[in-house]
Amino acid sequence: MKRDAVAGGGCLVSATGVVGAVWLWGASDRTQRHLGNEFENNGQDFGAVLTELPFVFLAGALVPAVVWGLGAWLVGRRRRPEPSRDSQLHA
Repeated sequence: MKRDAVAGGGCLVSATGVVGAVWLWGASDRTQRHLGNEFENNGQDFGAVLTELPFVFLAGALVPAVVWGLGAWLVGRRRRPEPSRDSQLHA
């Protein structure tokens, strides 16, 4: 793969991971409780948003990007022909 395609794919995977992670976090029952979807907004706690959302955002961005990079590295490593022992001796 070309380097630009790998970088673009990594950015796309990272952006998709952020959107997915934030969506799943926001849709969870625990988060809905903290955001006040209880009776008359009892138990509303926006501190959860301020403390958890940055970690969810970072994890959603970094985990897919690291997996993508590792996969691209492994595929690139497999495709490269290893130099033969004879060519190393003559170099």
